[in-house]
This record gives sequence, structure tokens and C-alpha cells, in this order.
Amino acid sequence: MDAIYDNSKMALMLTGARQVGKTNAFRRLAKRKFEHYIEINFIENADAKQIFKDVQSAKDILLRLTAFTSETLVPSKTLILFDEVQRCPECVTKIKFLVDEGSYRYGLTGSLLGVELENLRETVGHMDNGSSEPVGYMDIKTMYPLDFEEFALAVGAAPSLLEHLKECFERTKSVDLVVHEQMKRIFRLYLIVGGMPAPVWKYVQTNNIQSVSIEQLAILNLYKKDISQYDSEKKLYLDEIFDLIPSELNAKNKRFILKELNKNLKFQRYENSFLWMKEAGVAIPVYNVDEPRIPLLLNKQRNLFKLFQNDVGLLAYQYANGIQLRILSGEVNINFGAVYENVVAQELLAQGFGQIYYFNSKKQGEVDFIVEAGDGTVLPIEVKSGKNYDYHHALANILNNREYGLDKAVILCNENISVDGKKIYLPIYMATFIRKKQEIPGEYRLAL
Repeated sequence: MDAIYDNSKMALMLTGARQVGKTNAFRRLAKRKFEHYIEINFIENADAKQIFKDVQSAKDILLRLTAFTSETLVPSKTLILFDEVQRCPECVTKIKFLVDEGSYRYGLTGSLLGVELENLRETVGHMDNGSSEPVGYMDIKTMYPLDFEEFALAVGAAPSLLEHLKECFERTKSVDLVVHEQMKRIFRLYLIVGGMPAPVWKYVQTNNIQSVSIEQLAILNLYKKDISQYDSEKKLYLDEIFDLIPSELNAKNKRFILKELNKNLKFQRYENSFLWMKEAGVAIPVYNVDEPRIPLLLNKQRNLFKLFQNDVGLLAYQYANGIQLRILSGEVNINFGAVYENVVAQELLAQGFGQIYYFNSKKQGEVDFIVEAGDGTVLPIEVKSGKNYDYHHALANILNNREYGLDKAVILCNENISVDGKKIYLPIYMATFIRKKQEIPGEYRLAL
């Protein structure tokens, strides 16, 4: 995070789901880089909005700021964080005054949860793919839950071990069997704990899954509370959709079936609710494409999609029924399909694939994920949780279709690395290494 905050002429805004670690990331930065730190939360202190009301200059804002806080402001040595700015849109539009004045450094966070940010996004530009819009005075980044690599480091895996795995991934050479089994155990733990900072930190402190579950329940309740504050005509749709994510993922085809909500309502009535959940970081929509061709967006069918939870640990908690113990023990009869696919969806999103798709055709079958790689090619990805990892009829069909021109595909499974023609078999935990050309710095997500 230090590297992207070296430009003194830009404020940094972190967006993302609630409880993903945005505020904590700034606190860590302040400890490392600044002698003084001021944090103003617009949810906890609504009066703070008065700092930006009807002001015309940086001088006006700074005068009110010194009246509002008792903390010392020292030029060039102070970081000022405006937290939960969706409750104070004026802060975002007028932060330019402060950046241009130049005495202090500024950070902002926005949770994207709630109708308040709808107009704010139009003010500062569209935010997606973890990238920023060139608004001139603000760098905007999106934070995600910890990916598997970060989680492994957080629970004690040696950095050298992760470097070894990256080397195996890049050279497609087999992982040492002892290391392979160790990483599968850590991965099963990741399925339960997930990547939200509070549950991860609770696990690191206590080694207690019950304590982790308490943190996960608190996050889910917070999401439900935010949903309840949404537009009164649409919040019932949101509530139903959110509650149905686990059961829909566990269904045979994993597609979201609107008739489960209300058979008399059409997709158009629900579309804004799905978009809200995506922009809020609460869920990950994966849309169907009828052809695996560049650009995938042109082949997208917006009313056919799968909806994944933003964090696999939250999904596992929602399943309950003893699934945590069964996952930890590596029970072979458990259906890992939904949780495995959820991990892959959130890994792809965190690693730079802003829009994720799946392929489905009556003639050719279904492939779990389709993404546009950084080199402009299409990459099909299959996820196999069982023993029949080498059976994938639909994948073979599209690889053999010369019109698509696909030169490789990835199969994520429980086995070691191997290559069979165009098919690359990778351990499921290596989903974390499938990235676009541009790197997404991990520290945006790592906030322990």
C-alpha cells in the first residue's frame, strides 16, 4: 500500500464490501509512514458532515477540521482519513481543495453498501476491476477479502513455500507430495474461515472455529442490516436473493432461478437488485456466454447467471449442518462443488478479472468459468472436486472446436500438476496464481 500512496498530489480512496479491512489498512499505513493520524467516521459521527457543508476553499475546510478534532495537524507528517464517505458525498467532491492545498495527506473509504453511494459513483467515476478512474486528484482502489495466498501466509505458511508453489505453477512442474498435502489442508481451512479479516484474525488468535463463526455471523447480520436500509420497494428482493445464494449454488446447475423468488416477476424487476449486490461487494455474479470468443461481453446473456458469495467462509457458515468438521476432515463423500467454485470465483475477481463468465450450450455442455486473459485470449477453467477430475465432456468439445481457436484450458482439482495436451491440471489451491497481466497488490486485501 505504501507504493501506491507515494504521490502527494492524490488522495487514496479504498472501496469494497463492509468489514473487508479498508480502515485497518489505513491505520497500518499511518503507523508505518506518519507521525500523526486523524480518523473521521461519518457513520459514527454524523456531525462531521458539517466540515464540508457549503465550503468554498481548503482554508474553510481546515478551519472547521481543527475545530472538530483535538488531534495535532502537522504539515507533511499527518494522514487524515475520512471513513465511510458514502454518508458524506461532499467530502469526495471537495477533497480536491485539500489535495491542491497540499499540507496533509488524505485517505477515504466507502463501503458501497447502501443507496447513499449511488450518486457518489457518478461523481468520481465508475469503479471496477480494482482500478482507478483518472479524476485527477483521487486514486480509487477496490479491496477484496484475503485470497488463498494471503490466507496461507496469515496462518503461518512460510513465504519461501509460496514462492516454491509459484515456481511450480509457472513451470507446470509437480509439487512435492508432502507440500501438496500440507497445502490441501490449509486450503480446507480456508474454505471454512474464508478471507474476511476479522474471522481470519480470530482464527489466528484462538484456533477456534466457534469463535470464527461468531465473527462470520456478525458480518452476515451487518449485510442484512444494510439491505434493510435499501430502497423500501426493492429490499425484499435483495433479502430473498441474499438468503437464496447458498441453496442455489448447491443446486444441480448452480444457476440462479428467479421462479424460486416469485414466478410472476420477470428478470427486469430484479436486475437492479443483482447489480446492487455486485457493486456492494456482497455477491459475485458470473454470467453465461453462448460462445467462448473475444470479446466475451458481446456473448453475455444477462438473464442467465450464477451468483456466488463474496467470501467462501461466509458461504460455509451459511451451510452449517456440521460442514466445517466434514471439510476439515477431508470427507470424501461431501459435495465440495459449490464451495470450490465459490473460491475460484472470488480468486478470479481478486486477481484482476473484473467480469467472470461461464459457458453453457445445449449441444456442447457447460464449462464452469470463462475469462479473458491478459494477452487477449480466452481461458476456460473447469473446477473438479471429486475423483473423476479427468472427465470433462464440455471442455473437450470447446477445445476441439476450431472456430473458437482455444489453445489451452485449466482444470482445478485435488490432484498435483500435470499437462495433457491443451489441458493443464492444477491443484485447487493454485487458483490464487491465475492472474491477469497487471498485478493487484496483495496489501489491499491483507489487513490483519
